[in-house]
Amino acid sequence: MNAEASIVPAGVVDAGEILTVQRAAYLSEAQHYNDPFLPPLTETLDEVVTVLTGPSTVLAARLGHRLVGSVRAHLDGDTAHVGRLSVAPDQQGRGVGAQLLTAIERVCAGRAARFTLFTGADSGRNLRLYQRHGYRIVAHRPDPNGISLAVLEKPAVSSARSDA
Repeated sequence: MNAEASIVPAGVVDAGEILTVQRAAYLSEAQHYNDPFLPPLTETLDEVVTVLTGPSTVLAARLGHRLVGSVRAHLDGDTAHVGRLSVAPDQQGRGVGAQLLTAIERVCAGRAARFTLFTGADSGRNLRLYQRHGYRIVAHRPDPNGISLAVLEKPAVSSARSDA
């Protein structure tokens, strides 16, 4: 199934599917870091609903009726904080994550001067995806459980901006 996913705004009705895909997607990260308490795994359905009804932008990737991925971003000043990029394990490596990343950037374009996100410092596949999309590591910091995170940033592409 290599069909391109459709990327659509997510709504409250998608909360359960988003949480299910998120937990499945982050399970391999939890195993890699030997930490079952990663925030995407401990987030509750109520917390996902709160995000969906708040100021954050949440996008869902669908193949037919199936939700196969999601991503969210919230604006803080001129910075768009991208997070919870999740793709169903059986769809990983097929471009869905790249589609979601491109789509969330497009939605935030014109409102953000830069994008920022983080991932595990040892998560090579994630780092390669983000670096292919123009993100650069700007810092490392530990998460609350001591796992080293890589913080990445990317300037927003805009014809009105001449600095990069």
